[in-house]
Amino acid sequence: MMRPASLTVAAVLTLAVALSGCRGGTTTAKGPHTDVGVTKEACPNAVNKNNGCIYLGTISDLTVGPFHALAVPITESQKKFWERVNRAGGIGGYDIDVVTYVRDNKYNPEVHNQVYQEIKGKVLALAQTLGSPTTAAIIADLRANKIVAAPASWTSAWAFEDVIIESGANYCFESMNAVDYAVDTYSPKTVMAVHYAGDYGDDAAAGAKLGAEARGLKFSNVKTDTGQDKQAGAITAILTEKPDLVIITTGPAETAAIVGGAAQRGYTGRFIGTSPTWNPGLLQSAAAPALTALYQQSAPWNAWGTNTPGHKAMREAVGSSVTPNDGYTAGWVWSYPLKAALEKAAKDGDLTREGLLKAVTSLSSVDYEGMLPSGSGNFAAGPDSGAVRLTAIYKPDKSAPTGVSQVKDLFVGSTAKAYKLDKPCFQKL
Repeated sequence: MMRPASLTVAAVLTLAVALSGCRGGTTTAKGPHTDVGVTKEACPNAVNKNNGCIYLGTISDLTVGPFHALAVPITESQKKFWERVNRAGGIGGYDIDVVTYVRDNKYNPEVHNQVYQEIKGKVLALAQTLGSPTTAAIIADLRANKIVAAPASWTSAWAFEDVIIESGANYCFESMNAVDYAVDTYSPKTVMAVHYAGDYGDDAAAGAKLGAEARGLKFSNVKTDTGQDKQAGAITAILTEKPDLVIITTGPAETAAIVGGAAQRGYTGRFIGTSPTWNPGLLQSAAAPALTALYQQSAPWNAWGTNTPGHKAMREAVGSSVTPNDGYTAGWVWSYPLKAALEKAAKDGDLTREGLLKAVTSLSSVDYEGMLPSGSGNFAAGPDSGAVRLTAIYKPDKSAPTGVSQVKDLFVGSTAKAYKLDKPCFQKL
């Protein structure tokens, strides 16, 4: 016997609801599918009162860790970035909140994981997860829960993680380019890597090693601890081996201690520090003369005062009352891929975690408003073909807004250009 038509319609409606539930969220005729960290209710202190709210988490080094002087402006810059997005109408009928779920990791992996567990059930994605070893402490959970995260770090491991939306050249390519620059500029014969242990320091040291091998230099490797007062071993190693070039990958305080201490005891070679080794406050330290004489900074993009639409928007957003710091520059750059992914997910009608991850892996480019070149942000490509390999070189300069002025614009050296990124570089150290 045939079912009454009314029962058939009811069955169809029941099936439709069930299929909707299988997608892990809700949907209406007026909006996309959503699940965690997205509400119909407006954000606290919303710019657009009629919009819903997308909550993004931030885990950064905000008080006592070695990078807090960079992390505080990174976090403030990202707040201003998303305020700008909200003032332009938001994304897909939603404002973006990056202030409710901000946590301090103290640059400690255990603390990082603890505060991540506190907020992960309340946010769609992470606007910032600062540090390589700290983010490594949560990467398995990010994968398992399909939580997209914008890192405040540059380890080459991120190229192999779909949930991580990195920007700029990794530490490995940055150090390759630093070695190539040094060889082409002042012809060193020996290079030493002095660095933290773990993904951050090891990745840069691996790049220095690979660069040295490619350019026929003798390489040595010295690991050091965090803490300005714990650099005696690194200084002794430099004075004993007397390398022509030191690639340094620590925090700013350790950099000042190493460069200043080595110079005070007669070392006259060159230092090139990866991007996080610099802070403009170093020009007020006792090590300032040594840094000015011996140190240069490598960087994955150009500094605060650069004339691009993105740099201009960043400067206008953070305001003229702040002290210029390239933490602001980094925080702004790191936000573009997540914005692009949210826009794509909203357009696709799927602002669930799975939908956002799908949007990320479909991006073939990201508009960085000139802060990185066209074609950057190719997350649809593999780790090797999608990697950005550009590095700029800066030197200390008291007259420059962030204490450094450009020596060489963004370039790709011969080593990084030829290198195939087939695994995280630190595995080859």
